Amino acid sequence: MTSPAPTTLSYRQSGVDYDLIDPLKVSAQRAAAATASHLGAHGFAEVAASRGESAYVVDVGPFYLASIVECLGSKALVADEMAKLTGHSWYGAIAQDTIAMAVNDLITVGATPLVVQAYWAAGGSDWFGDGQRAQALVQGWKAACDACGVAWGGGETPALAGIVEAGRIDLAAACTGIVNPKTRLSVGDALGPGDAIVLLDSSGIHANGLSLARKLVERLPDGWLTEVAPDLSYGAALLAPTVLYSPVTEALWKAGIAPHYCANITGHGWRKLLRHAKALRYRIHTLPPVPPVLRFIQQQAGQDDEEAYGTLNMGAGFALFVAAADAERTVQVAQAQGVGARVAGVVEAGPKELIIEPLDLHFGDDALQLR
Repeated sequence: MTSPAPTTLSYRQSGVDYDLIDPLKVSAQRAAAATASHLGAHGFAEVAASRGESAYVVDVGPFYLASIVECLGSKALVADEMAKLTGHSWYGAIAQDTIAMAVNDLITVGATPLVVQAYWAAGGSDWFGDGQRAQALVQGWKAACDACGVAWGGGETPALAGIVEAGRIDLAAACTGIVNPKTRLSVGDALGPGDAIVLLDSSGIHANGLSLARKLVERLPDGWLTEVAPDLSYGAALLAPTVLYSPVTEALWKAGIAPHYCANITGHGWRKLLRHAKALRYRIHTLPPVPPVLRFIQQQAGQDDEEAYGTLNMGAGFALFVAAADAERTVQVAQAQGVGARVAGVVEAGPKELIIEPLDLHFGDDALQLR
């Protein structure tokens, strides 16, 4: 007797509805754009093309400055639950996740990360009293900064009882970087037909889709300890730290390769390949391997490929759009940094759409509305 197919669990059903969130983002962008004139009083100007991109860029004369702020989201809740079950603090990995959320966005515009600031808002002072957990966070934060070659400038550690739930912590990072020389700027001006799409491997769910992953645990026979692969529990697989991609982008520049555009594949899954405003077709012919935890989520949540690839990274954590002549060398540079990579597709002239040929999937212009 075969088991019935699981009832589909979507990201929206788990509590995250981008149809409600994205209009606010668009409204905020338009209000923010009206403030750009204030830079002129200081002799500076914004790079208008960075509006709506993953990082904001300011022209300060001899170089550009880029900045970003990002929060971790709900992945810390998984770490808290796994700590109860294993007695191990997972906050070293959680620290890397938080920094990766900011750094991986910053580098999309061609910036070298310079400084990271920390925002650790706890539900009460007691959170900081757990020495093992607090030190794991500190040490993990420093280790991630060292891996990216950035200075940890400082931060804020408020105790926000009544705002943050007792026993929990809200983590975020702000990052400032430099685009120097200016020719490193990557906001899609050079993006066009014929460019190759190189996808860099993810380590798992990274830090997006955790609301769905946490909701799904209610269906699992052994909860967080349910096996997704031999000797790998669901909770441990979710807590694999997000890959830091800045060593790859820095190595590419040293190798003389300047991406025409980059996309950090986070919320909205592979739809992020449609991020640039240009009307172009993105055709994918080769897929990366799907990490076991993501395949497990897709199966247990009863998701078809359209829902899974439109929500999760499904093995691709970062996309580089490069000149066709640089494609294979881009893969080699990434692999030399210990990051899996492959030439996965090509940019074509045509209407704005994403075609994932191996899965017969199509996402149109209306699949991603961030501007």
